[in-house]
Amino acid sequence: MLKIILTGATAYISTSLDYLLILMMIFGSVKPNQRHLVYWGDLLGTSILVAISLFVALVLRLVPAEWVLGLLGLIPILMGMKLALTGEADDDNAVSSRLKQASIISSVALITVATCGADNIGVYVPLFASQTLQATALTLVTFLVMLTLFFWIGAQLGRMPLVARLLEHAGRWLTAAVYIGIGGYILFENGTISHFIS
Repeated sequence: MLKIILTGATAYISTSLDYLLILMMIFGSVKPNQRHLVYWGDLLGTSILVAISLFVALVLRLVPAEWVLGLLGLIPILMGMKLALTGEADDDNAVSSRLKQASIISSVALITVATCGADNIGVYVPLFASQTLQATALTLVTFLVMLTLFFWIGAQLGRMPLVARLLEHAGRWLTAAVYIGIGGYILFENGTISHFIS
């Protein structure tokens, strides 16, 4: 059980670390009494990405050999390598323009899906596809706890410019390393590595 919680927390952190910067910008764009709307928007956007990931993982579970599912671990590994080598597009302008165009909840949901979509789905699908139903349920609870924690951390970090700058410079490398680690874990856990070795 602890292993599932740690894996879920690591997966969430790896896909949301760079999103902390976006959260800080969002908090800078809304009034203090509107911050709870940011939480609901983040929850809505993340729920959409999780639902898509669950659906794709459910379809992939029809694959008969477990080691084949492990090949999905190559997705986060490749994402990590790409992130380490090329970085990511800057989303600052997209955040400020979207918050001005629509309501806060729908804007934050849209920003979450747009900025985290590929990362989240790329990591969550292999994770969900390799888990039992009980493990997936526990992972989803872990994601909800982590989302709430990240919301609070984003609000606090928004008041500390030094931490924001540090996260902006080191976040890319940390996220890339965690992506590669999760991909390796999925390859190992599903027996894909041992299948090719034997």
